[in-house]
Amino acid sequence: MDTDILGTLAVREKGISITPTAPKPRQVLALLVLHADQMVPVGMLSEELWGARPPRSARPTLQTYILQLRELITAALERDPGGRRTAKDVLLTVPGGYLLKSGEGSSDVREFERLAGLGYRAMDGADFPEAARHLRAALALWSGPPLADVQAGPHLATQVKRLEESRLCALDQRIEADLRLGRHRELLAELTVLVSRYPTHESLCGQYMLALYRSGRRGEALDAYQRLRATLVRGLGLEPSAALGKLQRSILMARPDGSPAAANATAGSGSGSGAPGTGPAGSGRLAAPVG
Repeated sequence: MDTDILGTLAVREKGISITPTAPKPRQVLALLVLHADQMVPVGMLSEELWGARPPRSARPTLQTYILQLRELITAALERDPGGRRTAKDVLLTVPGGYLLKSGEGSSDVREFERLAGLGYRAMDGADFPEAARHLRAALALWSGPPLADVQAGPHLATQVKRLEESRLCALDQRIEADLRLGRHRELLAELTVLVSRYPTHESLCGQYMLALYRSGRRGEALDAYQRLRATLVRGLGLEPSAALGKLQRSILMARPDGSPAAANATAGSGSGSGAPGTGPAGSGRLAAPVG
């Protein structure tokens, strides 16, 4: 079974789509895919579909959705006359819930996590070209927000947020690798959009400041810091992290010939919104400006 969720939901068995068009069965399938090869309790499926107060008909209605999914799986399996599996071998009823077997099919989430992991390890080893290559490939698997065409209840919403945070960590580290490779000018357009989308993300702001400074736009780099500080103070009552403040002072103290004063600030998670500067295994550095 091949599954794609980093964008719209697409599930295929033997190359044939088994993705239902009706909203509720799509929710059920999405939750089963996210927990592939694990038992998904009936209670979790019910809460996802109807919240904390499901209707009396919740259980038989859920069984109907499972039956509809099995019909789609059966239609796909029938394309392989030599196959011996049935829909109940793919979507199992187990004590307490249901289990979707993924088999040896592809999964864009698994591939993203594999490539991102390679990128993080390359960052740890200071192999920035390889880190940038792996992380760029991981991010290329995304075609939009996860499960963009699926109505999300409480459990799917949590999973969507987790995936988005994973993407943001990978993006943060790919930009870090590109900065260390001297690609600051190429990054400016992308970072301009990102700091607008994530106005309290300190690591992205620090990267934007570096890219601006290294592109000869020192005043704009300092303006970016002030905008972030105003947003944090006004919205959260917080000052920027010590690491970001150190980077700002480094840019302020740049000498007339354009070389900066020494600074080597280590970025922590700061007060950004779910936005660690390091990623799962990143370098965590806001490097000193380089003229």
